[in-house]
Amino acid sequence: MIGRRRFLLTSLAGVLATPLAVEAQQAVKPTIGILDLASGSAVGTRRWDAFREGLRDLGHVEGQTLAIEYRFAQDQTNRLPALVAELIALKVNVIVTIGTTAIRAAKNATNTIPIVIAAGADPVEQGFARSLARPGGNITGLSILGGDMLQKRLQLLRQVVPQAKVAAFLLQGANPGNPVFVRAANAAARSLGLVVHVIEVRAVTEFEAAFAEMVRTRAEALLVIEDPSFLAHAKELAVLALNRRLPTMMGTRVYVQAGALMAYGVVIEALLRRAAVYVDRILKGANPAEMPIEQPTKFDLGINLGTAKALGLTIPPSLLARADQVIE
Repeated sequence: MIGRRRFLLTSLAGVLATPLAVEAQQAVKPTIGILDLASGSAVGTRRWDAFREGLRDLGHVEGQTLAIEYRFAQDQTNRLPALVAELIALKVNVIVTIGTTAIRAAKNATNTIPIVIAAGADPVEQGFARSLARPGGNITGLSILGGDMLQKRLQLLRQVVPQAKVAAFLLQGANPGNPVFVRAANAAARSLGLVVHVIEVRAVTEFEAAFAEMVRTRAEALLVIEDPSFLAHAKELAVLALNRRLPTMMGTRVYVQAGALMAYGVVIEALLRRAAVYVDRILKGANPAEMPIEQPTKFDLGINLGTAKALGLTIPPSLLARADQVIE
């Protein structure tokens, strides 16, 4: 009788302990925090697909081998500090972020949790790292070196509208990377003989007024210095530009697919997949201070011929030949 009672008690203890053991295993599962200024809409969430695919290629499966906590600021910069605080409270192992504004919010919140930049402007000039070769702190990842990119975009746009004398630059006023972008774009504009008007917006409600200002200043071309907060409004920007008959250069092909004339920039999906490699190495014990920050090697040119036709523009054959995506 005593033996049977002991057996039952032991079995019961095992049954009760099993969930506890499972919970213990789950508790040690590494957690990645995603901090994104953009909207958590379907568009905003999908752009992290490439990151998740990169993790899977390395043997990490969300919900099984690791957890991912997503925090989207819904295009509201003032929400970022609270969102990164939530990630820190969850004791995430790594924070992955994109865009200068979100990177700075993460940097200001922690100097101990590793931060991986999925895509951001020059991290050395922004003060995020001591050098690209040896970042020296808790931040590493991938740089798009935005200044050089903007010069190339303006040069490409000028090939389509060689007669243009006045250009508008549209940017997100809350982005701390703007001084770098504006200096580079202004330098390129001067070399091309363009007069530039810099127009800032801080919310989507200001788009109409911004485009009205472009008309007032007689802008003949538009360069949008992209920001994560613009992504969910790609279609609206494309329509506004077309209605004002403004040939527009953007940063990624998402905007060309939405109706913008042109886009030239890094392949964001490739950067996000590469960011997964950084996360994998950090989870395995690598020190971000000693992980070189990489620069992109692949760039993407997209052209919307339908928009070009609507604007009465002819795209040079040489430009079409080098395009990675042409939308009829």
